[in-house]
Amino acid sequence: MANHKSAVKRSKQSDKRRLRNTTIKSEVKTGIKRVVAAVEGKDKDASKAALAQSVKDIQKASAKGVLHKKTASRKISRLTKKVNGLA
Repeated sequence: MANHKSAVKRSKQSDKRRLRNTTIKSEVKTGIKRVVAAVEGKDKDASKAALAQSVKDIQKASAKGVLHKKTASRKISRLTKKVNGLA
């Protein structure tokens, strides 16, 4: 446990960030699963709608520093490739 006042504050900040990051990562993963499920179901409209929402979530996570910029780009690219594969 932290002994100094500054270390206590830093610990609280870390806990807050960890909770926020896990929530955002979970939302991103859920969005990706929705896209993949729609693609496997061969539903073009649902997959495009899910892709749009998922891309938005991934970009937001990247902007907040939860995901690295290139990781976000890679995820978006792979999802887009799957959705375009339906056409």
